[in-house]
Amino acid sequence: MIEIWLNPACSKCRTAVAELDAAGSEYVVRRYLDQPPTVSELEDVLTRLGLEPWDIARTADAKKLGVTLPTRSADEHAAWLTALAAEPRLIQRPIITASDGTTVVGRDADSLARIIDAG
Repeated sequence: MIEIWLNPACSKCRTAVAELDAAGSEYVVRRYLDQPPTVSELEDVLTRLGLEPWDIARTADAKKLGVTLPTRSADEHAAWLTALAAEPRLIQRPIITASDGTTVVGRDADSLARIIDAG
């Protein structure tokens, strides 16, 4: 089973859902703005992605949202996780995880293909 964290207003999320539907993939939707991920869930996703919190942050949106983000450093890793959990609109979308643990930020065709193949 595939889990997709999405914002229904996002065109990339709608594209990802359409691709999953076209492939006949079974998936569950998590509207991450309504049900924000916890710090622990974010840490798990980042581990699977092999990324740092700032790599999945929508930093350009921080100013619009009135959020001051920490510096990009290992010392600030926990502060980034806390900031993303507190303001999920800063998280890149969609984040998609297949049952085998494969996880992608599904913003391009190659990432979507990887998840569909793994799902």
